[in-house]
Amino acid sequence: MLQFEDVSFQYAGDEQPMMQHLSFSVEDGAFDSIIGASGCGKSTIFRLINGLEQLQSGKITVDGKPVQSLKNYSAFMPQKDLLFPWRTIEKNIALPMEIANVPWTEQEKRCTEVLQQVGLLEYRKKYPKDLSGGMKQRVAFARTLLAGADLLLLDEPFSALDYLTRVDMQEWLLHQWEHYHKTILFITHDVEEAIFLSKYIYVIQDRPFSSMEQVEVPLPYPRKREDLKRPEIVELREKLIEKLRRSVAV
Repeated sequence: MLQFEDVSFQYAGDEQPMMQHLSFSVEDGAFDSIIGASGCGKSTIFRLINGLEQLQSGKITVDGKPVQSLKNYSAFMPQKDLLFPWRTIEKNIALPMEIANVPWTEQEKRCTEVLQQVGLLEYRKKYPKDLSGGMKQRVAFARTLLAGADLLLLDEPFSALDYLTRVDMQEWLLHQWEHYHKTILFITHDVEEAIFLSKYIYVIQDRPFSSMEQVEVPLPYPRKREDLKRPEIVELREKLIEKLRRSVAV
């Protein structure tokens, strides 16, 4: 679904490129993650996909078409929920449809469907201040869904949550992915989180980087938390942590 072909990019003022001749792909319907040290270029990949930065060379395509020629092909969920405190939960998640001039009756219908799916229908008239951190992230995910894109870019959406809430949200997110059949590319610093969620993990180890090591997680879906205790998964986690340590040392 998503294809990077020979992509190079350098921020203005930087002495060296962020990435050079990068190529990789994400399959339709996949849940893949990118891990790497802070500042290695994970979020830059998202900014290039969204068109917030312009690549110097190469090509990025979605479903075989250059992203520059597409509209509404991806939806982005950042670390912070970015909910408007003066808007109700329903009005917050309806924002992408409001911008797209979708009639209000249709907005209400879609909001009802997605709020029911994410377990927050009874909170539709509440405000962000009335919700817990995990609930706010569910609202943010619902808003991302209602942007109407098949490709979802999630940039460390659970990093600010406490451990137990983060674990609950990971399990919840997998359920949503299995229900909606979206393609998800997920950025995280948490190796265990990447293993639990992903089919493939892309590891950034160098800067500038021209490739990302693709690591397949040997677990079928659906997954359980207990799967993380399997010997081969424990071994994989330690190998990935060591790769990140080496990249930081360099």
